[in-house]
Amino acid sequence: MTDIHLRAATLADAPAIARLHVASWRRAYRDLAPPDVFDAMDEPLRLARWSAMLAEPQAEQAVVLAQVGGQLAGLGMAASPSQAAFGARGEVRSLYLDPQFKRMGLGRRLMGALAEQIGAWGYDGAALGVVVGNDPALAFYDALGGRAAGRYTDPGPMWRSQNVILIWDRLSDLIEPRSS
Repeated sequence: MTDIHLRAATLADAPAIARLHVASWRRAYRDLAPPDVFDAMDEPLRLARWSAMLAEPQAEQAVVLAQVGGQLAGLGMAASPSQAAFGARGEVRSLYLDPQFKRMGLGRRLMGALAEQIGAWGYDGAALGVVVGNDPALAFYDALGGRAAGRYTDPGPMWRSQNVILIWDRLSDLIEPRSS
C-alpha cells in the first residue's frame, strides 16, 4: 500500500507547489493556451503568486497537498466563488497532479478534502471552471459526478479563456466515507 498523506500547505511549500503547478499546467494547456501565455508561465511567476497567497491567505482559502512517500504528488485549492455564475457554491480553483501519481485516487481524495473545507465555510455545493478543450479534466470531473451548468469567460491574469462550469449541488457526493 502506498503511503498517501493529505495536509494543508504552508508558505515553506511554495517552491514545490510552483514547480508542480507549472509542470502540470504546461502538460494540460500545451495545445490550449496562446503561445505567449504558454511561454510566460514559469516557476518564478507561479512562485511569486503561491508565496503571496500562502503568506496572506483569504478568509475562505484552503490549499491542500497530497504527498506520496513524502513527495509532493498533487495539490488543490478551494476558495469563495470568484464568478457569479458559480452561484452560492464554494469554488475549486486549482487541482494539479504529478502525472507519475495519476490513477491512484489522489484527485478524488483532494476533491473530497476541498469539499469538506467548502462545507466548513457554510456552502452546500461546489463549482469549478474547466477550460474548453481540456477533455481529460472534463472526463475526470464527470466521473466524480460534476454536472455541466453553463459557460463563462475567465478573465484570468494571463489569458481570457472560455470555460465550462461544473457543479456539485451536494458536497457529500464528493466526500468519501471514512473507514473506521
